[in-house]
Amino acid sequence: MSGAAEVTRGSVWFLAAAGTTSPMANELRGQRIAFLVATEGVEQVELTEPWQAVEKAGGTPTLVSTESGEIQAFDHLDKADTFAVGAVVSEVPAADFDALVLPGGVANPDNLRTDKAAVKFIADFFTEGKPVAAICHAPWTLVEAGVVSGRTLTSFPSIQTDITNAGGTWTDHEVVVCADGPNTLITSRNPGDLPAFCSTLVTEFAADK
Repeated sequence: MSGAAEVTRGSVWFLAAAGTTSPMANELRGQRIAFLVATEGVEQVELTEPWQAVEKAGGTPTLVSTESGEIQAFDHLDKADTFAVGAVVSEVPAADFDALVLPGGVANPDNLRTDKAAVKFIADFFTEGKPVAAICHAPWTLVEAGVVSGRTLTSFPSIQTDITNAGGTWTDHEVVVCADGPNTLITSRNPGDLPAFCSTLVTEFAADK
């Protein structure tokens, strides 16, 4: 994470102070990045800002959901825009992608964790050693996928107990990058962390090529 102040502890590092760099053009050239969301409930800004960061870096984002058609995004509790689904999660394997982004929103991960195909899709990125970035309430789906044990991560504070009960170590930092496992895991707490989250996920996705 060049340009950011970091605190390193073994194979886990934290963004200790605000510090971001603009994604370089073509840094993610040739990479296909999955954005997994439920049909409704995703926090719009947590979808659109990482999406734009991936595109700006030359990557190809694909919106994956549990059904075809469109998904309904939200601005907190209010309906926002709709977005076209690019692939149905039960019909596309993790092997088709280089990395995964999990936006938040309260209802979004709560819906995803009840869908077996979505949970398997997430787990497969860990099994295949591919990087995953999750923000806000999205780590709920990581708990359901059984992939947080032994990992250090952050999230919206209300799911801290779920993470620790699942064997993860929760910490309160703007961005946490955990390489202590089969893949690189990038997590952030809330929409206020998006600039650092977007910059970090592009850097880590590029480094994992």
